[in-house]
Amino acid sequence: MTYRVVQWSTGNVGKHAIAGIAARPDLELAGVWVSTEDKVGRDAGELAGIGPLGVTATDDADELLAGKPDCVVYTAMADDRITDALADLERILRAGVNIVSSSPVFLQYPAGVVPDDLVAPIHRAAAEGGASLWVNGIDPGFANDWLPLVLTSVCQRIDQVRCLEILDYSTYDNAKVLFDIMGFGRPMSDTPMLLLPGVLSLAWGSVVRQLAAGLGVELDGVEESATRLAAPETFTIPAGTIETGTAAALRFEVRGMRGGRAVCVLEHVTRLRPDLGPDWPQAQGQGGYRVEITGEPSCTLDLRLVATDSDHNTAGLKATAMRLVNAIPAVVAAKPGLLTALDLPLVTGEGLVS
Repeated sequence: MTYRVVQWSTGNVGKHAIAGIAARPDLELAGVWVSTEDKVGRDAGELAGIGPLGVTATDDADELLAGKPDCVVYTAMADDRITDALADLERILRAGVNIVSSSPVFLQYPAGVVPDDLVAPIHRAAAEGGASLWVNGIDPGFANDWLPLVLTSVCQRIDQVRCLEILDYSTYDNAKVLFDIMGFGRPMSDTPMLLLPGVLSLAWGSVVRQLAAGLGVELDGVEESATRLAAPETFTIPAGTIETGTAAALRFEVRGMRGGRAVCVLEHVTRLRPDLGPDWPQAQGQGGYRVEITGEPSCTLDLRLVATDSDHNTAGLKATAMRLVNAIPAVVAAKPGLLTALDLPLVTGEGLVS
């Protein structure tokens, strides 16, 4: 069976999704939606940095949805436009089109994370359209849902499951995310969007709650904490300049608590230089993802992603895109509604062996 797919946005993740759709023999790129006028009319392959695909980008969402594609790959940034993103998802679902999406991230497992009335319109739109929505990626996503849950299958006792992202973000060329959302390059006295009270738990509370659900554990609550380090001198990264004394490293935790102890933990260790936070967790090369299970037996699993350009951040963007693209057949086949990783069968790279 061939699935007709529309790519929604062509940014850091979307361009890799286009390449991924083109790589799968069971997928047909049926359209591309873009938000900027300068991209309208351009070939999707050009926007993705690959050969021509014969599909031109448009900003006419009605036209794309009228074509009744089987699925939309929604990768538009939602961190600073959550209301608009939710409205987009509702519109697509109501049109009867399934969605795999990288955002908003709390929708990967919203139970206990956001108020029910925030998610209710998504449920209604899915029911009206008879379509499904699945939100995932690499983190939140594979690195802290099925990867750790599969590892727990070798344990006799589990005291704690800890999922870490340990990455050098210096090559991540997205000034809005680095400076405006994460607060890098800003005065240490400023509180960035990511560290406003409750935001960490909104973004990654879904991770610890989904892990707990996968392990049959009911959490008492979720806690969060964060620490930042300042730049010892001025230095430059592709996204801009980091002045002396401004934020240059960030470490945070979101902890799922039960009986007074953390049983499911999401931890991020983010640096703009490898020498920052030498006593913080370290990873090989420029970093990757780690699962630590304390129990019997205790387990540690390191996942290192490297793209053909040798950059780990490119690899992470590709992994996010392909986690979505490769799940399209399973999501189309699933029952209508808001899906979680726990609802889907094993998703593989079927058809991708050259």
